[in-house]
Amino acid sequence: KKSEVSGVMAKADIQPKSIHHAQKWSDEIENLYRFQQAGYRDEVEYKQVKQVDMVECWPETGFVKKLQRRDNTFYYYDKQRECEDKEVHKVKVYVY
Repeated sequence: KKSEVSGVMAKADIQPKSIHHAQKWSDEIENLYRFQQAGYRDEVEYKQVKQVDMVECWPETGFVKKLQRRDNTFYYYDKQRECEDKEVHKVKVYVY
């Protein structure tokens, strides 16, 4: 599953137009949860800050596998879901 974020969008300094909180879990929410744990809004901001074209994902699930924080330490994630139901409402969904 390819990401919806194009390389062009990641290069420009794009700011979100609006924000809302997740209501129920989905694959998209799972990945947002992982980016936000590592200190980023989402994939767009991660690519802007880290100047990368690709984010490493698990081929089986499409979930983010590894992220580099701003202090250059790495977060490693499992293939399985990590965002529990009680955490879902904390995930911020940004609209561009």
